[in-house]
Amino acid sequence: MPIWNQLRQSAQSMQVQLNAKKNDLKSGAFRDASMAMCALVAAADGSVDPAERQRVASLIVGNDVLSNFAADDLQRRFNDYLGKLQADFDFGKVSILQEIGKVKKKPTEARAVIQIGIVIGGADGNFDKTEQAIVREACFAVGINPEEFDL
Repeated sequence: MPIWNQLRQSAQSMQVQLNAKKNDLKSGAFRDASMAMCALVAAADGSVDPAERQRVASLIVGNDVLSNFAADDLQRRFNDYLGKLQADFDFGKVSILQEIGKVKKKPTEARAVIQIGIVIGGADGNFDKTEQAIVREACFAVGINPEEFDL
């Protein structure tokens, strides 16, 4: 099976797992960490072009788990995190990883945030090395072994 088909199936499988936990994923910390993760994956290569921003924004709005939250609120938070990354990528990344780390004490939320990062990263059929590295860093921020997600 070609690697992109495996990636697509893995992302779909993670989305199914997320949907099963939807009722457990309603906290503000999860919302913020999820949007931080989306911004971090979108900007993994150090920049975000308008097409990539639009693609990630549409994935956020279309994600069933994130429908627990108001779409305009999610968009505002996503844009705020992207703004931090665009202003100073390295400093913004540290700040955003701290935000993601706030779900560390809630394993269900922590795993869900990592899964959202993988779903967003793999949505275009190419979960590249920079995206994988960013999600790996997020794993460390929430205290999860990256190998659990084959990272």
